[in-house]
Parts: sequence; structure tokens; C-alpha cells
Amino acid sequence: IDVYHRTGLYKAEWPFVPGNEAAGDVVAVGPGVSEFSVGDRIVYNGPIGAYAEERVMPADQAIPLPADISYEMGAATLLKGLTAYYLLHLTWPLRKGETILFHAAAGGVGLLACQWANAIGATVIGTVGSDEKAKLAASNGCHHTINYREENFVERVREITGGKGVDVVYDSIGKDTFEQSLDCLRKRGLMVSFGNATGPVAIPNLGILAAKGSLFVTRPTTSGYFSERPDLLSAADQLFKAMREKTITPHIGQRFSLLEVADAQRALEGRKTTGSTGLIPKRLNQK
Repeated sequence: IDVYHRTGLYKAEWPFVPGNEAAGDVVAVGPGVSEFSVGDRIVYNGPIGAYAEERVMPADQAIPLPADISYEMGAATLLKGLTAYYLLHLTWPLRKGETILFHAAAGGVGLLACQWANAIGATVIGTVGSDEKAKLAASNGCHHTINYREENFVERVREITGGKGVDVVYDSIGKDTFEQSLDCLRKRGLMVSFGNATGPVAIPNLGILAAKGSLFVTRPTTSGYFSERPDLLSAADQLFKAMREKTITPHIGQRFSLLEVADAQRALEGRKTTGSTGLIPKRLNQK
């Protein structure tokens, strides 16, 4: 999402400080704030402005960070974990025995979602861009990996499922994979498009959904599911519980100084990252 804001895919009021998620300490509270006190540990996903050592933000966007979860793990996991939670538990309440296709299975959301789906008892098929990423996805709950650079993922999905197709496709890639993903679904299956890494998706003709088996399509977002604070706190509790019980184990694949954020975004855009990417403020690097 930081890249989306920088490129203008997601509009932000100019000028702005990028960065959507972070963890840290409360150093001051404004009038009328009763839920937090100075010294409290918090984590948040928005509003933008996280590329800073200190910032002002609305209290209703802050989430208490449990003492047994580190700042780094909190910051690296919140948005991706909440996304995995709503995808698997709310958008399509995944059940044991179902089969899913998850694109970018070695990414930040992908690794968490594959672990979580595996724990539910689903069969997980994941696409990746290298053999190294295939090994990582396989060690994080992915039963079948498809290197899209070497294999036709539609053909492989049909082969794995005996021609039936999967119950759900989860796709954060966007334009490059959307239409092919529809061919991976069983009749009346669900296409979940939750990202635009290669550009936004357009469906010029809704009839394509009928022709491919009366398919369903949705474009969910975290704000669509967690705009109300009770829903946000409830989902965060479920996420922290899953982390505490080792249902999911976050993977921080790379760390950069906050001063190296340009390099971090180039790595993201070049698909050279795995799991989450951490940005560490300068003063923490000096400790």
C-alpha cells in the first residue's frame, strides 16, 4: 500500500508522509482520550504517516499491543494478519476439506494465510515466482506450489483438483492474473481480488462470470470489514490469539533502515521480497 500511495494508484492528499502500519509507544495523549495512557504499547494500520519517528494520530485507530508480542512482530503482522483473517473467516468462511488457490503465497499475506488455511484443514495451492519462494511457501502450509514463471498455473490447478477447480481464489496480483484465475474456479466458486500489484482489474463484460460457471467476484478491503472499532478490536484479538497459539508464525524476510525506504520499495516492486518487510527508525538502529 506504501507503493500504491507513492505511485498515485491510491490517492492521498498532498503533501503527505507515507507509511500505513507501525508499532511503538504512546508519548502523549490529547484531551478526552481515556483508552490510552503515556507509555502504552500500540500498533496500528492507518492513517498514513508511519514513515516517522513520532507522529500524531487518532486514538481510535490505535490497537493495544500485548506484552508478549514484540513491536517488530506487531508492525510486521497487523495489516497482513487482519487481511488473512477476513479473507479466510469473513469473506469466505473457509472449511475443512475445501481447496483454495492463493497467489503470491510467499508474500506477507500469503505466508500467514497459507498457515491459517492449513490449520483450518483446507488444501492450499499457492503460486510463487521462484523455486526459493516455493520452498518457503511449502514450509508455511502450502500443499502444492506452482512457479508461474515455469508453469501454466491454470493447467496445474486443474491437474491438482482433478479438473474440478478450486473453491476460492485469493488474488492480490491484479491485472496480470485475474482472468486466468477465473479459469481455476469450480462452478459457483468465488474470486477474491484484494490487491493490484500489477495494476487494477476491470471486468468489461459480466457475462464472462456466467460463461465460466456462474462465478462470484468480490473486492474486499480492511476498511470495509473493520471500519467500526469493535470489529477492529475483535479481529485484532483473533489475530493475536492465532500468533500466541502458533497457528500462524509471522515471517520477516528482510529489514531496512527507515533511511533506506527507497531500496525497500524497489525490492517490493521487483518481487524480490518474502514475507513482511521491516523498516527500522534510525535511532533504534543506533541502540
